[in-house]
Amino acid sequence: MKRATAILLLSSSLFLLVAPAVRAQGIAGGHVTGNIQLDGQLTRTDTLIGAEMKPERVLLNGRADILYTNGDFIGGLRFEIYQNPMLGFDNRYKGQGFSNYFVSYMGEKLSITAGTFYEQFGSGMILRAYEDRYLGLDNSLLGMNVALRPVDGVTIKALAGKQRFFWEYGEGLVRGIDGELNLNSLLKPMSESKLRLTLGAGFVSKYEEGETQLNPANPSYKLNIPLNVGAGAVRMDMAYLNWGLQAEYARKGQDPSIMNDYIMKEGEALMLNLTYSQKGFSANVQAKRVDNMCFKSQRAVTGEMLYINYIPAITKQHTYAFLSMYPYATQTTGETGLQGDVMYKVKKDTWLGGKYGMDLHFNTSIIAGLDTSTVGGMGTNGYTATYFGAGDLYYGDATLEVARKLTSSLKLTVTGGYQVFNPVVEGHEGDLHHNIVAIGDLTWKINKKNVLRFEAEWLESDSKYDYNVNDKRCGDWIMGLVEYNFTSAWFVSVSDQYAYKDGIGNYYNVSVGYTHGATRLQLGYGKQREGLLCIGGVCRPVPASNGLTFSLTSSF
Repeated sequence: MKRATAILLLSSSLFLLVAPAVRAQGIAGGHVTGNIQLDGQLTRTDTLIGAEMKPERVLLNGRADILYTNGDFIGGLRFEIYQNPMLGFDNRYKGQGFSNYFVSYMGEKLSITAGTFYEQFGSGMILRAYEDRYLGLDNSLLGMNVALRPVDGVTIKALAGKQRFFWEYGEGLVRGIDGELNLNSLLKPMSESKLRLTLGAGFVSKYEEGETQLNPANPSYKLNIPLNVGAGAVRMDMAYLNWGLQAEYARKGQDPSIMNDYIMKEGEALMLNLTYSQKGFSANVQAKRVDNMCFKSQRAVTGEMLYINYIPAITKQHTYAFLSMYPYATQTTGETGLQGDVMYKVKKDTWLGGKYGMDLHFNTSIIAGLDTSTVGGMGTNGYTATYFGAGDLYYGDATLEVARKLTSSLKLTVTGGYQVFNPVVEGHEGDLHHNIVAIGDLTWKINKKNVLRFEAEWLESDSKYDYNVNDKRCGDWIMGLVEYNFTSAWFVSVSDQYAYKDGIGNYYNVSVGYTHGATRLQLGYGKQREGLLCIGGVCRPVPASNGLTFSLTSSF
């Protein structure tokens, strides 16, 4: 009832906002755009890989976004349907209805949004309201968001609202303010300077009513849980000639929650990013330290929903199957790490580059836990951590990618990688996994409308499948893929992943797709291995599946 009332109020507001413009300019003064996406799967039982058939057999996720624009006024609605949610999506999404709705005024000096909205302060370490439909994640805010630009180079944002929690909204109230100064636009003497400098700062607080939380160590005492929790951050973005430096530091007050076992330790996070680039060469170094920075609007909720903040990952987001078999999920409770990335383009008509040149891409990263000492349990600071020390290794990798055109129509990419993965980051016990990966990717451009691609992958691991742990990624694997794109509209893909030693499973897939204008239809049949789907350091479990999948997307 509350949601229906809210939709009615927002729709009425939209009409009141755009009606004067429509009367003055006619209906042609505005236009409607949108997109539709429909994904589904047919489930089957497969005891070998652990796939189960759901009683309803067919699972469906769908959404339609409609946007109306008229001058400086914008209004939007989103309808979603999960009948029933596809495998890997939280079953609390089950249902259908209007999930997002808003009206906005987007002026030159002032922008106002009422309804559901997404927003981010800096890199997101104290606030990032966003969605990722493939992860089943939507932390949008329902409330008001205001941005003021009084002069060139100055932006001030203020917001307040409650976060989406499946079909409801979380109990916590989120409020925030952020300011950013672009000194090159603000100060005339710096307008032509080779030094580009932007400074920013933000503050976010959450309010949640108290709850009775007993201390197991002293059952006669209750925890003094703060009702208001604040987090602040300062940031800098600087560029000079070929160099760039981004830095952000965030600090959070006492925030006992189920995610940190209700300890009273304050949180902090530091991100540094140094870049250098010139024609044919670029390099990047990132450093991160995170300590107790889980920031949720509802203290008793686990999982990925109701996160107010977002800690960016500094590991490479791999696209090849075996390199992404062990993705790393950011540990908001505590981690420290480094990443280095170098890209170099070998010139054409050289001994190494050949006729068409060659691209080299090297990336390496290492993530570890904090070096901590326990000082107590619930209701205490929990632990102390050395600032520059490191604890257990969580993840490490190194990859080298070499891409070269062999002829005008043939391009070969060869990739080699080494990974170390600690299962403790996924809540499992066991030894470190050491993996070696080799990949060959050959693309043959037959003509302007026909492209044939071959991919072969090999993974060697010191891990072995254990029925009690039931990690079906273990063992040694091989993979082959053939993909054919023809007439610029159709594509067909056939692939197979096979655990040939110390593993379990044979995962084949066949896909066919058709694209016409802004509409794309894809059908697939095959098996999906149980594991994690990760994007940007945020992950969701994906159960094993066997059956037909389909996807339809269109925009207008």
